[in-house]
Amino acid sequence: MKVTFLTCCGVDVHKSFLVATIIKTTGGIDPSYLKKRFSTFNNSILEFKQWLLDNDCHDVCMESTGKYWIPVFNLLEDEINVTIANPKWVKAVKGNKDDTKDSKWIGDLFRLGLVKGSYVPCKAIRILREYTRYRYKLVSCRSSEKNRYQNALTVCNVALDSVVSDIFGKSSTSIIDYLLEQPGTSVNHEEIASKLLKSLKSKEDAVIESIEGYQMTDSQKYRMRLIRTHMDYITAEINDIDSSIEKMISSNPDYENAVWLLCTIPGVKRDSAIAIISEIGTDMTQFCNSKRLCCWAGLTPGCNETGGKKKSVRIMRAGVYLKPALV
Repeated sequence: MKVTFLTCCGVDVHKSFLVATIIKTTGGIDPSYLKKRFSTFNNSILEFKQWLLDNDCHDVCMESTGKYWIPVFNLLEDEINVTIANPKWVKAVKGNKDDTKDSKWIGDLFRLGLVKGSYVPCKAIRILREYTRYRYKLVSCRSSEKNRYQNALTVCNVALDSVVSDIFGKSSTSIIDYLLEQPGTSVNHEEIASKLLKSLKSKEDAVIESIEGYQMTDSQKYRMRLIRTHMDYITAEINDIDSSIEKMISSNPDYENAVWLLCTIPGVKRDSAIAIISEIGTDMTQFCNSKRLCCWAGLTPGCNETGGKKKSVRIMRAGVYLKPALV
């Protein structure tokens, strides 16, 4: 095979240490190997970087093992060309695997140009991605709390969600607050009617019927207050994150232009546009064509054909944060 990198390095990264193998091809068939082990502390990673530069090695390949590769990448990216490989493309031969052999195997594959690099955006996009992904987790957590809140109402014989369209609207919230403050289980019809707003006034009888005879103990009321407090806290956190994200976007004209362009797509709003940018960035030269981008996002089914018959396939699990913004 044709040698793509005359001098390169394969790295096997772990939580507390890394094993590196520099491969030099100077002449002849067999290359020379230089192996060394380093800690993943910052000073040791800087020693590893200097070791690479002293050996005139500017091309490094390592697999994307969890988050362990990120500290190494952060300190190498300014002077070293780092290729992050999907573990399934650099998987070692079964029965011949240890830390030193893994780094040598990764280096051998990379030396011959057999390793495809994963997409790693710039530092600013990576920071923006951390915020948008954390926001996604908080929104999911708030949705879980909303489900618990509605389940608590159902358990307490409150069928208000069968009458109103939004159980967390102003009218519904004021009615539920009234039920939580009541010492017993009796319902004042006039008090409930005074809390109904706009179109709900025409559903007064149905609203009263849905809550009349509810069964709610003090312990259940206390739990619902805890859930409501947690929901309010998460909402405040989401608002703070939204403010930080808006500052990041407004401070960079390229991001603002990209958001405006994405918002011209039917169904894509500002939040979705920012989520898309945080995942794929603004430099589309990373993807050779639209098919590669769809494949990277996990939206393209695989190919499974044998004996002239095509078998069913599924889309990949990749793009778990990007798919909700696109589909």
